[in-house]
Amino acid sequence: MLTPITLKISNIYIPSERRTEINLKEVEELAEQMIDETVLKPIKVRKGKDRYVLISGINKLEAHKALGEDTIEAIVVKARQF
Repeated sequence: MLTPITLKISNIYIPSERRTEINLKEVEELAEQMIDETVLKPIKVRKGKDRYVLISGINKLEAHKALGEDTIEAIVVKARQF
């Protein structure tokens, strides 16, 4: 099992095709849930040249941003570029 790491949100790039997946209602619900408890499922990223690239978890990432968080837990996976 892969161990999550803490990443600066500013070091995560969101590909344009992922931006269309943002669900504002889900972002709000996740933000409320994160205020109340720890969210157990980290986002997934892959290493890019000088940053990380989001693979999955756009709504969770946006919820962290909405809460003013600077960091997020992520799992770094090996994935091909789109």
